[in-house]
Amino acid sequence: MPFWKRRRQEDEAPPPPAKRVGMSFGVASDVGQVRPTNQDHVFALQTSLPGPNGQETLGLFIVADGMGGHLGGATASARAVAIVTLEVLEGLVMPILREDPPAAIQNLMREAVLTANRRILAEAAQQHNDMGTTLTAALLLAGRCYQAHVGDSRLYTHTTEGLACRTRDHSMVARLLELGQITPEEAINHPKRNYLYQSVGQQDDIEVESDSFPLDGCDSLLLCSDGLWGVVEEQVLLQTLEGGQEPQKICEDLVALANEAGGEDNISLILVALPQT
Repeated sequence: MPFWKRRRQEDEAPPPPAKRVGMSFGVASDVGQVRPTNQDHVFALQTSLPGPNGQETLGLFIVADGMGGHLGGATASARAVAIVTLEVLEGLVMPILREDPPAAIQNLMREAVLTANRRILAEAAQQHNDMGTTLTAALLLAGRCYQAHVGDSRLYTHTTEGLACRTRDHSMVARLLELGQITPEEAINHPKRNYLYQSVGQQDDIEVESDSFPLDGCDSLLLCSDGLWGVVEEQVLLQTLEGGQEPQKICEDLVALANEAGGEDNISLILVALPQT
């Protein structure tokens, strides 16, 4: 190949895509195609805090799915999101800003959900109302994710190896699967697939699933209600995440896919794109 032709092809080659150097996120919540109201609530916050080694990016992301069969589902999900957010801000962010020692993060997340459970139970008793909600929360700080979870909303990590679910569904069907009493194929259309054995605001004693893990090698986090993961296959979720779009566009595309699949439930999700190293 002549030198001049090879040089021209090199000049016209597109530059490699730039790596992400910061966190970004997209949010979507949709009523779906069947339900008359949207009982889901979401919360997404990204901010910068002073740390010992300079500014630290903090992200707090929550998805709550109000129990569809309960009159207070929308109230419960809204209250759960508000209470957990306030507890985390008061226990972590405010002490950092005051230069006081903050609470241990994983314990703080767990206690925030327990506080939400107690308060929603008390409010339900006062109002003679029936309120319940799932809650999945993720706090990102200093290269780690701290999670707290009750119910069957989910947290996924997306890496080069694919999607991995980081939460366990607190549902009767999931429990039957764990015990080997039904197959994954039977679980898809099981008549009790939406029955939860624990949720926020439905019983005095709940076991909050809490954990933390490093974000090394993680491209993005996906928090979503079962209105998404219950109708859109994981392979389709993965393909959409890897389509190269911005987080908000991906969220909108996933809502559209869930609606095309029937949209039988409210659809809520948060996609957090992480810095690439």
